[in-house]
Amino acid sequence: MRPTALLATVLLATAGSDLAAAPPAAPRPAPDFTLPSRDGGNVQLSALKGQVVMINFWATWCGPCRQEMPLLEQIHAKYEPLGFTLLGVNVEPDSATATAWLKGMPVTFPILFDTQNAVAEQFGVMGMPSSVFVDREGRVRHVHRGYTPGDEAQYADTIRSLVKE
Repeated sequence: MRPTALLATVLLATAGSDLAAAPPAAPRPAPDFTLPSRDGGNVQLSALKGQVVMINFWATWCGPCRQEMPLLEQIHAKYEPLGFTLLGVNVEPDSATATAWLKGMPVTFPILFDTQNAVAEQFGVMGMPSSVFVDREGRVRHVHRGYTPGDEAQYADTIRSLVKE
């Protein structure tokens, strides 16, 4: 990660969600990607077309990321039957760190590893956590930066809205 991007990441991780939860000006196609999964396979975003997808970029060193992880698991469990998929994308250079941390934080949604930050850069991620909501047509519909307690209600509202479309 470039020094300026790293600084932005650290600042955003400590700033909570004060920096915005705004939909893009117009829906745009989500960049397609394929990343390795902690389950040993690969996950390709375009293979999930037809589902609402939340891509949550996170890191173990990010306090707000750690705080929201159990809430993301609850969201995943509640909305998966409605055609919703949550992808947790860890951005650390060493995926072993995330794998070790996840042993104490059981989650059932796919955890992917973006060790080169290539996918995070494609989505314009500037800090942790960041969540991108993709509609059934594969378009970015909403981006949420940061996390403070209560943001999960906004996530749920966005998911419900997209699932109804």
